[in-house]
Amino acid sequence: MKMNGEEIIEAPIETVWKALNDPDILKQCIPGCESITQTSPTEMKARVSVKMGPVKAGFTGVVHLKDLNPPKSYRIEGKGEGGLAGFATGGATVNLETVPEGTRMTYDVDAQVGGKMAMLGSRLIDSTARSMAGQFFDRFAKLAAEMGAAAPAAAAAPAHAPAKKAVKKAPAKKAPAKKAVKKAPAKKPAGKKPVAKKAPAKKKAKKK
Repeated sequence: MKMNGEEIIEAPIETVWKALNDPDILKQCIPGCESITQTSPTEMKARVSVKMGPVKAGFTGVVHLKDLNPPKSYRIEGKGEGGLAGFATGGATVNLETVPEGTRMTYDVDAQVGGKMAMLGSRLIDSTARSMAGQFFDRFAKLAAEMGAAAPAAAAAPAHAPAKKAVKKAPAKKAPAKKAVKKAPAKKPAGKKPVAKKAPAKKKAKKK
């Protein structure tokens, strides 16, 4: 299956390129994507649930980013194993170009399936693959445009300086009041009080 198309995205080319490399954005865009984890700048692991006619299967695989030419183009390729349902491989070459409206994104998609799913017939396979690819790029264009609209708003918002916390000054410590020192009463010498000596009595003179 091969298909191509284009989308006009109202966002700068740098924003669109950033979205193309964002695992969270890609997860929201890939139909049936259950998880996607970035293992390196150019590699991601993903699990996708796909329903094609009466067959529904979960595919686990690796997505590679190749031929990177930031912020203008790259190729994204992946291969998923679905057990008894078979396997799926595919890729897309994406090109970005700045235009007055924002960014023009053009893409060329190719995909193949094998195993039990391949027995469903090329017409069903092609229509399902085209539908999934169309959903991916439509959803991606909307999310990238939202990112582009959010960026100027965030830049225009005044940065509020964090409020300074009032620092409470510790109350000045008062000098401890001096305790009045009581003078101890002078100790009197221990002992008996001195007895005042009486003057000796005068003897009377005897008459002869």
